[in-house]
Amino acid sequence: MRILLLLLFSIPVLSQNTTPYKVNFTTEKIKIDGILDEPIWEKSTTLGDFWQYFPTDTLKAVYKTDVKIAYDDKFVYISAKCYTKSNKFVILSYRRDYRAGGNDNVTFVIDTFNDKTNAFLFGMNPLGVMREALLYNGATDNSFFSEFWDNKWTGESKIYDNYWTTEIAIPFTTLRFKENTPQWLFKSYRFDTQINEQSTLVQIPQNQIIMNLGYAVPIEFEKPLKKSGANISLIPYIAAGNAQDFVNPKNPNNGSRLNFGGDAKIAVTSGLNLDLTINPDFSNVEADRQIINLSRFDINFPEQRQFFLENSDLFSGFGSYVINPFLPPQSNLGGAGNQIISPFFSRQIGIAKDSTTGLGVPNRILYGARLSGKLDDNWRLGLLNAQTADDEFKGISGANYGVLAVQRKIFNRSNIAAIFVNKQTLHPDMSPKLTNFNRVGGLEYNFTSKDSRWTGKAYYHQSFSETKQKDAFANGFSIMYSVLKYTFRWAHDWVGKGYDAEVGFVPRKDYLRINPTLGFSFYPRNKLVNRYSVGVALEQYTMPNIGTTDRIAGPFLSMFFNSSARMLFSINQNYTYLFSDFDALRSNNKLAPLKRGSEYTYYNASLNYFSDQRKKWWLFAQPLIGQYYDGNIVSLAGSINYRYQPYIALAMNFTYNHIDLPIGKNNVFLIGPRLDWTFSKKVFLTTYMQYNSQFENMNINTRFQWRFAPVSDFFLVYIDNYNTANGQSRNRSIQAKLTYWFNL
Repeated sequence: MRILLLLLFSIPVLSQNTTPYKVNFTTEKIKIDGILDEPIWEKSTTLGDFWQYFPTDTLKAVYKTDVKIAYDDKFVYISAKCYTKSNKFVILSYRRDYRAGGNDNVTFVIDTFNDKTNAFLFGMNPLGVMREALLYNGATDNSFFSEFWDNKWTGESKIYDNYWTTEIAIPFTTLRFKENTPQWLFKSYRFDTQINEQSTLVQIPQNQIIMNLGYAVPIEFEKPLKKSGANISLIPYIAAGNAQDFVNPKNPNNGSRLNFGGDAKIAVTSGLNLDLTINPDFSNVEADRQIINLSRFDINFPEQRQFFLENSDLFSGFGSYVINPFLPPQSNLGGAGNQIISPFFSRQIGIAKDSTTGLGVPNRILYGARLSGKLDDNWRLGLLNAQTADDEFKGISGANYGVLAVQRKIFNRSNIAAIFVNKQTLHPDMSPKLTNFNRVGGLEYNFTSKDSRWTGKAYYHQSFSETKQKDAFANGFSIMYSVLKYTFRWAHDWVGKGYDAEVGFVPRKDYLRINPTLGFSFYPRNKLVNRYSVGVALEQYTMPNIGTTDRIAGPFLSMFFNSSARMLFSINQNYTYLFSDFDALRSNNKLAPLKRGSEYTYYNASLNYFSDQRKKWWLFAQPLIGQYYDGNIVSLAGSINYRYQPYIALAMNFTYNHIDLPIGKNNVFLIGPRLDWTFSKKVFLTTYMQYNSQFENMNINTRFQWRFAPVSDFFLVYIDNYNTANGQSRNRSIQAKLTYWFNL
């Protein structure tokens, strides 16, 4: 009991303004130019003083940030005046949708339903480069951030001698909110690279992430908000291109094509949105960054397709996540997702298994519809239906996908959610491996305390198929308590042998996973180290009738430096029992695999390090050295980055693994230089190569984008894949696409 009381009261209660900020209504025209010369800005008061979040969380910010809000019948306007030491700013590039770390910017977060669970994020930097995102699950972890969301709004900035200003206008049609509501929740935070300070409108303890929606101020409108008339957007596209599959010359997709289709966004109510798509084309979506996967199981990548993004947490937020509160965020690098298991993963729609190779290949979506959003203060609803096409050449049957998700808010920041997923195969006779249907139902409880100290989840899923598998369930529980000096997390997942979620992410079955983590944090505040944490973590998998199959356990040291560099060092004891043959050399079956029934205990040390991203040159590195099964491994993954602001960002992504086992040796590596050239805030060129020794493939991808109007673009994309073993091209394509956003 004494320990529990110590945990509960070991952090002082931080001040938080509960008096609503009065937002003035205006009839004057506000020119969005970054120059705050309109009378409404003189009339409006600032929201309040900013507090430091880094390097400390107990002092006022060194340089002031004055944020003001106003509105009219169509827009909410936000301005900021950011005082600075000088005008030597760090600007990554003109690229939209940058992440906040390592550059100068100010961010505004709007919680339109006052639920401290979901919010819209808008950001600006001194050059007027914009970013937007969706926050969900209370934004209590860096993974609860969707940076691929895109919508219509405007913003501009202006640089002066000892401050810079920014001004944005967000249409009410871009936001979802309750009609006649008088109040929203609002927060703002700022990164000042010149004095290496991060500051926030509301005082936030450093053990919570800066985006956390539990820390916000109420803003009260002069008169309740009305629905802003018809809110219908049409986004048609036309695309043309040529594709050649040199491995399969008879592929019917070879040759030139002209394609057209489009999306529509219809506001059914001010909080509920209907998304429609017909013959969607995703050729402009940036390709995933490849990685070398040394594990025995699949990994997932984040959803980037616009149709699936708004309110995506309603559909894809179910299941279990890997959350390590001591791991430095990797937000600037992208990469694999962090879900362990999910009953619905939207990237499964539009991907099917080729009946001849068994590999996942694109499968054309014919149409889709999504109804999602808020019904009232407590209820959220998500409905999705999508239809894919037959592909006789690849032996793929079209399928219909349906999802129903419902969420009910309880207490202050918690909810109960339910999901039902249905996949109906239209022509299962096209492949003997296909089943007529696959269905999953699930129920979850997501908990976040008012002060964000406690977070947790409990879930149960059941799958249904025509083969009527036994033990077709998955369930789990997690709880985390985090204050300034202590963090404890327990998580476990139990997945039955018969659990089958074809439209979800289920990398393995028939196991019990436990994952406790305990850490203690210290704040020396010396010239070098700002904060460090020490602790121990365990992740273990157990299978019925076998026992423990996988375990990684050991101590760790996490450090945050005053330079803003950060690292996590761990020493690991690993145990692996192979319940199937495994190609541990990643030789693509060219060398003998480790045999089923073998068991191994081995030790290694790993480091996860980010250097100071404010520098023109900065480094991300993940070295690992030690034993690997019954041999040894030396591994280094990471990225070397250079910035010539604001035009050019260069990156050299790399992975190298030297694996030495008694059955043989192998070097597995991936190298991927990338050039991001932003000519202006409207014209971008991205080109990169990815050489993967594991598949003897060189991928070249070049993507040109011209944003000629708000959320309206011209794309030109060139892709080429070479077989490096013989120097011949595997496939090649060039695609041009034009999109335009119409508001009706």
